[in-house]
Amino acid sequence: MDAHNQPAHDYSASLQAASPQETVPIIAEWVAREFECFYATFREVPAQAQRAFERGDHRRSLQLSSQRLSLYSDSIIALGDALKRVFPAASHDQAVWDRIDACYMPLIEPLYEADVAIAYFHSVRRWVYQGEWWPVEYSFGSLQTEEAFWARLLRVFPGGPAMSSYTVIDILRIPDFESSYRDLSGDAAAVAERVNETLAALGHTGYRRAEMVNAGLFRNRGGYLVGRLVLQDESLCPFIIALLNEPRGIYVDAVLTREADAHNMFSSTLANFHVTNDNYHELSEFLFSIMPQRPLGLHYSTIGYNHLGKVAVMNELRAELFEHDQVFEESVGFKGTVAIGFSAPTTAYHLKVIRNHPTEDYKWGEFEGLDSVLRKYSQVHEINRTGSMLDNIIYHNLKLDHTWFDPVLAEELLNDASESVSLQDGSLVFKNLIVQRLLTPLPVFLENASAQDAHTAIVNLGFCIKNNAAANIYNKDLDARNYGVSRHLKVYLFDYDALEPFVDIKIRSNADRIDGEEDVPDWFFEDGEVFLPEEIEVGLRIHDRSLRRLFREVHGDLYTVDYWERVQRELREGKVPSIRVYPESSKLKRPA
Repeated sequence: MDAHNQPAHDYSASLQAASPQETVPIIAEWVAREFECFYATFREVPAQAQRAFERGDHRRSLQLSSQRLSLYSDSIIALGDALKRVFPAASHDQAVWDRIDACYMPLIEPLYEADVAIAYFHSVRRWVYQGEWWPVEYSFGSLQTEEAFWARLLRVFPGGPAMSSYTVIDILRIPDFESSYRDLSGDAAAVAERVNETLAALGHTGYRRAEMVNAGLFRNRGGYLVGRLVLQDESLCPFIIALLNEPRGIYVDAVLTREADAHNMFSSTLANFHVTNDNYHELSEFLFSIMPQRPLGLHYSTIGYNHLGKVAVMNELRAELFEHDQVFEESVGFKGTVAIGFSAPTTAYHLKVIRNHPTEDYKWGEFEGLDSVLRKYSQVHEINRTGSMLDNIIYHNLKLDHTWFDPVLAEELLNDASESVSLQDGSLVFKNLIVQRLLTPLPVFLENASAQDAHTAIVNLGFCIKNNAAANIYNKDLDARNYGVSRHLKVYLFDYDALEPFVDIKIRSNADRIDGEEDVPDWFFEDGEVFLPEEIEVGLRIHDRSLRRLFREVHGDLYTVDYWERVQRELREGKVPSIRVYPESSKLKRPA
């Protein structure tokens, strides 16, 4: 937390000198002030991300993503530990927390961010009291979505029979960059042409208006302007302008107008966006309007409000179970060696619990234990996931009703994952629970896919592996069962128990050995993890010969030592390797 955002008042000293009657209101005010400091720092990050983009400082952008993810937990832990030191009763007296809650609510009720403030209070209370975490109502009260807040979120540009380059110039000026566009008028003309081609392809002779988020959105190397076109029949079309910054200036790299592209852009498999607009409720609803197949809770997480997203996801799960009269059952597909996976027939989520011990199919020697696996899942949440690894929503001390679970699944959880799951008063209490977006495992997908869809998925598998390497992630279990396919045919890694830092991997080869040579290769005696690129195809276990041939044709560089060593070299030099975020077809065509 920045020094200028620290509370000026010494609440610890005030609490030690207070009478019993004064204790509760002092704690309530202390939590409220600490929240205010946390949230002020949290809100400063997007502006810093815009400055990093303007300066082409990609390393700073990645640092900000990591810093923003840890701000919340750092603040909670610091405050919680201070409270335990000066007021030990907070660790074991629930009644005290109920009284603090009653004093705290009037302090934060007028705030737009009151729901974040309440989430903050719940987190402090859990950290200090270490009690179970019950799902709570998503809204934390009323959501402030009056017209005034929508007016702060959106800039509206009138439509017509075609989009003009003048309109695009006004849109490109929304972030008010300190740096210049290298060819503002040329980019504007190219964007307008692409939009008008899209309108014609959709059978429209114009559009009613363009509604753009009044902010820049920043992540990794890129900046984005996000909006929607309201068409003549009032239907909506995503309108996303992707920007890059190079020494010659900022330029438009791509225009995305398909729902599938928007889904992939805002996937939680990428690092969170930094948005220079604080109206997060309206922004989440706006994103939901152009990506209605993506649950609302994940939209909150995408823009950095992960703790609101966690509450929203849990309440979405509860609502789905009750609405469809369903229970959680063991997931379709292959039984996990390290985790028990489960889901419900109509839900968009996949849930995991780590086993006490892996199954007999485990192939990595000695199992390092539950904590080691959880660390890997936590690390994936905290890094740049490059669009190719599912984010993990990790819950701790979560209590769920026993009736939500199929009896066979509940018995398996209590027997095989007893270090993580226990039965208390008719509820299953999860010490740790991992929730991810539901995907179709790649081998299951290939069994039923059309030839064209199978080809697309195999090509995207290669991009997934490349993006993971760019994120310093090496998956030593290349088995295709660890990869999943989304409804838009993107491929993601979702199983993380076999992950290692890529820069620690030794890249070796047997390609220069003579057939029939029986000597043990030198690399066999090296310590650490060794990777032979020429064996990638064997590791993936793709049974269809034509698909293996396609993978080799498109991603032949993955079979070479040079490719992997180059990525390692860039990572060790502190560079940010480029990744494939959107399809080539969305990029603007420019003269050579």
